[in-house]
Amino acid sequence: MPADHLSEITDYIIRFLLGNVSNETYSSMIGYTSDKKQFSKYKIVIIPSGFFNAEIFNTEKSLPQLPLPLWEEIPLLFGEPVTEKSDETLIIHADIIASSFFLLSRYEEIISRNIRDSHGRFPGIKSLPFRAGFLQRPVVDEYGRLLRKLLRETGLDICEPEENFSKIYLTHDADQLAHYRNIRGMGGAVLCFFKNPAESLKAVESFAGGIKNDPWFTFPWLFDLADKLKNKKQEEKIENIVFIKTGGGELMTDKPLHDIRGRDFYTLFKLCKQHDVKIGLHPSYQAGMKPEYIKNEKKVLDETISQNTTYTRNHFLMSREPEDMQALIEAGLTDDFTMAYADITGFRLGTCRAVKWINPATLELTLLTLHPLTMMDNTLSDGRYMNLKTDEAFLFTKTMIDLVRKHNGELVLLWHNTSVAKNNGQYHRDLYRWLINYLK
Repeated sequence: MPADHLSEITDYIIRFLLGNVSNETYSSMIGYTSDKKQFSKYKIVIIPSGFFNAEIFNTEKSLPQLPLPLWEEIPLLFGEPVTEKSDETLIIHADIIASSFFLLSRYEEIISRNIRDSHGRFPGIKSLPFRAGFLQRPVVDEYGRLLRKLLRETGLDICEPEENFSKIYLTHDADQLAHYRNIRGMGGAVLCFFKNPAESLKAVESFAGGIKNDPWFTFPWLFDLADKLKNKKQEEKIENIVFIKTGGGELMTDKPLHDIRGRDFYTLFKLCKQHDVKIGLHPSYQAGMKPEYIKNEKKVLDETISQNTTYTRNHFLMSREPEDMQALIEAGLTDDFTMAYADITGFRLGTCRAVKWINPATLELTLLTLHPLTMMDNTLSDGRYMNLKTDEAFLFTKTMIDLVRKHNGELVLLWHNTSVAKNNGQYHRDLYRWLINYLK
């Protein structure tokens, strides 16, 4: 690793661990070195574990070995859970810089490229955090809390971030805008007339009467809940986002196809404007396989809504390789909301806070901001994934929300408009309403 890149990354991770802007001035008091001649310059020295050594980095030898040691009850990926004094300097042998880098950069995924699911995604259940039992703990934020505690013990007046959300993002992927606003959906409902005449009547109302009559067009209900939450809390801390797919015409995984220039999407865009809802790009499944498609899909959306789109989340959470992020940057996208595993809820980046993407392939710190996705509806309920029952889902989501609040993180929720349709046999409408009430 080039020395200038290591220095830049180390400095960024230290500042990230310190927790907020007011604490960044203390970063110069923390060293990352094994050179004893340098120890006296710092209040705290973190001893490098060798992870970044040229003969180890980017090889299988760099992967942590299980079981992991614990440093003050926190799983430690690299180094030893030993702390000692050298004159007035506190020496930490727990390499929380390498441990944080491993998680924040998704380093594991570039080393283990052979581990992918049927969609080419890295599975959460194969990840080190899951196998080591800490996927549902933001351990990078825990490292930061312990580092700040040790700094205070050296006599520094370093503050602790507020135990409250830094931001709440209520997000929705508009994969399917409506159920019966096309010939296929309408035809299916008519064929089922004798089994379910009430559903067939709904289909006729939707097909003939407009998008607002369709059972999957739940955006007015979702936006109304968001407005009520904004009225209770500081509005600037809450953002509502709808992600729109514009491409992917060749693959079944991107169907049903839709025309975002049509009347139904015009109704959605108008509703977004009325409720101050941001619009983001939803790169298609096909773009997940061929990231060079992202730029054109963004161009289509920008021209349709006459805005410069900067938010993005991949369809199917198809952020498959770390290099794919470069395509987002080249397309002019600045904020990504894809960072969760599809198969299990947890902290894919080891943190619940927004973080700049560190490219583990080129070892560069980029300007792309990654917003960890806290929870997605389908992950909780799908029989292929967590398969949580109603009561289990309520309890689990509360625990995750409380963790994010404790660490001054961003709460990012993804609920699809289709999952909260009335009488669809799922618990997501009730669960989402309960989540919003809990946040109040």
